[in-house]
This record gives sequence, structure tokens and C-alpha cells, in this order.
Amino acid sequence: TSAMSLLHFSTLLAVALLVRAQTQLLRGSCSFESDSCGYTSDPAYAAWTINQEGRFIIAESSSFGEKEKYVLVSPELELRDWSCVRLVYQISGSGSLQLHLRPEGENFDYTLWTADKPSDSWLIASVDIRNMSGAYQLLFDAKPRRGMGNSIALFEIHIIPGYCIECNFEEHHLCGYSNQWNPNVNWYVGGSLARDPQSNLPDDHTMNNERGHYMYVDSVYAKRFQEVAKLVSPMTITSMAGCLSFYYQRDQAIGNFFSVFTKDQLGHYDEIWRPDVYATTDWKLVQVDIKAPHPLEMVFEVAFNSPRGGYVALDDISFSPEFCHTETGQCAFMSITFTGSFLLANTRHTSRPGYVGHLFGPSLPGNHKYCLRFYYALHGFMKIDNALALYVYDENNIAQEKIWTVSERSKDVWTEVEVTYLKPMPAKVAFVSICRNFWDCGLVSLDDISVTLGDCRVTTGPLNPPPGHCNFETGDCGYTQKKKAKKGHWLRIRGHTPTSYTGPKGDHTLGVGYYMYIEASHMLPKQSARLMSTELRGSSGPQCLIFFYHMYGSGTGTLSVLLHKGDRERLLWTRQGEQSVSWMKATVDYECYTRHWIIFEGIRGSSIRSDIAIDEIVFKKGPCNDPGDSISYSGFSENFNEIEY
Repeated sequence: TSAMSLLHFSTLLAVALLVRAQTQLLRGSCSFESDSCGYTSDPAYAAWTINQEGRFIIAESSSFGEKEKYVLVSPELELRDWSCVRLVYQISGSGSLQLHLRPEGENFDYTLWTADKPSDSWLIASVDIRNMSGAYQLLFDAKPRRGMGNSIALFEIHIIPGYCIECNFEEHHLCGYSNQWNPNVNWYVGGSLARDPQSNLPDDHTMNNERGHYMYVDSVYAKRFQEVAKLVSPMTITSMAGCLSFYYQRDQAIGNFFSVFTKDQLGHYDEIWRPDVYATTDWKLVQVDIKAPHPLEMVFEVAFNSPRGGYVALDDISFSPEFCHTETGQCAFMSITFTGSFLLANTRHTSRPGYVGHLFGPSLPGNHKYCLRFYYALHGFMKIDNALALYVYDENNIAQEKIWTVSERSKDVWTEVEVTYLKPMPAKVAFVSICRNFWDCGLVSLDDISVTLGDCRVTTGPLNPPPGHCNFETGDCGYTQKKKAKKGHWLRIRGHTPTSYTGPKGDHTLGVGYYMYIEASHMLPKQSARLMSTELRGSSGPQCLIFFYHMYGSGTGTLSVLLHKGDRERLLWTRQGEQSVSWMKATVDYECYTRHWIIFEGIRGSSIRSDIAIDEIVFKKGPCNDPGDSISYSGFSENFNEIEY
């Protein structure tokens, strides 16, 4: 086929270019020269095939049959230290390729990386894998589109110790670094014995001789003022913080500008370093602290004033998880740590009826998604409806929206909070605490406030949320339902439900966020609504399902959790009738060894006061630590005179 011919040609080209350096390869690496190195096709899906001449493994649409995709599973891996997966792949025609991580004994797979853009040549992808405490497997999920000429191939999987942004440029694929092409000024590979003997370029830093390689950009072809060359690192996949190190040389530095930036997924640049000296005759070490709580690229940028602007050379980029300076490093927008101290509101000097305390943050640009993190502690409140809340204010100090409020009973412990918000205009956040009367007032403490660019769900940890996890703040997380005319539906809503004396005042996550519920006034008695999770793969060990539910109202019906496997369903958990005015926590132990789905079924009760709500669904490796239900209060009162039921 034409796709195979293209792959064969690309293979020969790739083999010529990808000359292996003396790099330590870890278990799970494979070049598919003669076998699959322990990688196997998941029997539940279509089978990958190794090219007859070796060199790559392929998933072709012509071999689909009735299967929906191809899944290639690695041997069991145990990488205790941080490592980097470098993947050489190709998507011919239409299709997608995903990389998942499957921890041992867990019920779901984490998505690490995805690609769906076709290419006529081989591409390089770099994916960071955090140090893991237990064994795991890597899964390559290929979905070529049905039809002739569509295929997905893997040429090489290299797993090496260290971080993906590290590079000494001795490998010909340049560790996944890319050059943003400019017709006149570009980064090139320097060094090796083949260079021009008249060149004034330096020896490589790694090997300290002419045989090594580095990257350089020269002004000899610059034609316009400040033409720019950009060398861009692979995108970081998981949160990183520490010391970025590299070596550089500059010749005729008055004629060039050299800077290092970070670039996020929204295209926002942030300069983290520029040189403080002019020309350097030797390689100079640079160390700069970075924080990458969300995906970032490192951009090495050089601009020239004229064709006589000299050159800039770069080599041996490395990273350490320890900061290189005593300071806390680069702060993304805002960070406050009250070293050894914290902020306190509502002290005995200000504790009076009607007192309102405000703590304003700085104004931040609009049209960006921000993640606000902080710790709080409460003491002495009888009711906490207005003990602490977060508002967004515009530049005129007018409150626009409440984005969070306390959702648990007052505890004399520090509690961490993460809130994502997005406003179209410049805005600032404000912490607000209200004392309604002397007896209800207490102490509010704040510490470790930080604001970073991006979604908290993406930036909080090494992995994206696994299938099934959902707090409904940004959507339904892949949960689905069959909407039929004679059946009820689960609805996503924020705030209180339309019918009085039933349903919650707000969600459990934020108090002002989203949750799912059934609206009884739209249903007939005993009608049901079913919400189904995405597919769960099953596990050999026990699993724990945790969620919060709200069943308040005189006519409340039934909430059940069902396990759907094959053509059968099994009841795991159920509650019937009114339970509480507050959100309740449910923990459900279950075991299932094969593919399955979890269904939340709400059945309408005898009256319209039968709203049922769910929020904050989480799956974790079991068994559940707390097999019973525990009460957790949520909701707030905007009106101090409101009758609280």
C-alpha cells in the first residue's frame, strides 16, 4: 500500500538520522528490530504487527476487523526515579495515538499524552514519567480511522533516566527539541570533525573536543534588524520545580540578544533569564530556578542587530529537582508565604457584629485561566456560612462573582484549597470574612497563597484525572446518559435547585460550583434517570468508589449505584427517602476483574420535592478506609435573614 511504501521510505530515512548515542536505556525501551521487547497487544482489541523487515510496529485500518482500536501494552516496569519516554512515531492518513500509564492494582489508566496530526515523516514525542512507588505499565492506544491508507506506526520507544528537557545534543533527534524555522536565522547542530576549519565556533562542551555536538545560531545570514531564532524544548507533561542548568558562549555579544523564556499552552511567554555579561571566550554555566506547575516549554531565543552580530552557542541542558538558589525560585504571577507566620482575621480587636474583612490580591490580565491555591483554618464559628469566601472583583472594585465558600464544618486544622477561575476582563480575587453577630464570629487564618496560570485539575499532580473522576466544574467528564422522552435526565447545575424545600443550596466542591441532579418536577413518580461512567478496565484487587450525594425533600425517591458488565447489572449501593439537609459522603467497596461501567440511577419519589444530587465522584485503589457514610455540610446563605432549613 502507499502508506506502507511511505513508512518504508521514512524508516530508511529515520534509521540514517537516528544514530544511537551512548545513552543508558531502561527497561521498556524498544526499537522493534527483530521482536517486540516484551510489548504485547491487548487481546480485547486489534493486534499490532511488526514490519517484516523490522524497524517498526504498525496498526493499520485494513486490519481492524470488528475491533475498535489497537492497544500495545508494555512489560511490567518499576522505575523508582524520574524518567523520560522518547517516542518516535508516525500517523499516516487520519487517526490518533495516546500514551497511558496503568499503575498496578488500579481500576483505570491515566492519559499522559495524545497526538492526532498526520505526518509524512517520523515525529518525536517526549513524555516525563514521575518516580513511582509501585509497578506500572505503559499503554499505546492507536485509533487509525477506517479506510484505506490510514495507519499508525511506532519506530522507537526509548526510556532514559532524567527529565525530557535535558539534552547534550549528541543524539541526532536532539532530545525532541525543535527549531522554529526562520528563512535567515536558525539554530543548527555544531561540532563534529566535518566543520569548516576557518570557523571560529567553539568545541563541544560535553566532550570538550571537536567530536561532540552542541546547538548554535550565527548572524552571518541575518538580513533584517533583530531577526529571531527560537530553540524550543519538549513540553513538560507533569509538575516540575527546581534548577535548570545550561552552558552557553556568546561572540560579539553587543550585536545579539540572548534570552530564555517559558511558554505555556495559552502562548503566554515569561522571561526567566538573560545574560549579565557580554562576549564569553569559554563555556559559561547558567543556573536558574523554574516552577512548571502546568505544561511549559523552554524557549532559547537569539536576535541579531546585523550580519556582524556574532554567534550564540548552547550545550548540556540539565535539570535538578533541588532549587539552585536559596530563594523559592520564579513565581508564576503571585505567591505569598508568611514565613513562620500567617494572616489572621476577626481577632478580638475587630470581632463585632456586621464586620466584613477583605484581603485583595493583585489585578491579573483577563482571558486567562488561573489556579488559586491557599491554606485556611477556622476556629470558634458556630455557623460557617460566611466565615470565609472568595470573590472576583473587577478593576473598579465591584464584586463580579463568588467563586468559592467554606464547605466543611469548622476545624482547627489547616485545609488546602484549589480554585480555578477565568474572567474576560482584568480582575482580582478577594478573601472575604463576615461576622453576622458576636456569637457566630470566630477566627480565620490564611497562609501559603499562590496563583498560577492554568487549570488546577491539570496542574495539581503528575497525571490527568483518570476516567470516572469528576466534580462537574468544567463538564460531565465523559459521563453519558440515554435521553428518552419517557425517562428523566441528570442535569448539570450550579446554585440551588428550582423547587423549594428540596435539593442542595450549592455544590459540595466549592459551594458555588456545579453538580448533577434530577429535577423531580420534570418527571413522573418512579421514573428514573441513569448516568453512566466511562469504561473502567477492571482490576485484580478491591476498588473504592467515593462520592457525595444530597437527598433532601419530603418526597425523595431512591439513589442507587449499579455495576454494568456485559449484559448484566449488579446493585452495589442504594439509599431511599430523605437522608439529610446536608451533603452526605458515600464509600462503596467492590471488585470487578474485567471491563465494566458504573451507573448512578436516580428514581423520582412521590412528590416534586424529590430532587436528588451527586458530586465529587472519585475512584481509588481499595478497600475504602471509611466503609460508612459521614456527614459533610455545604451550602451558604447570601441573605442573612433567610430562613435556614
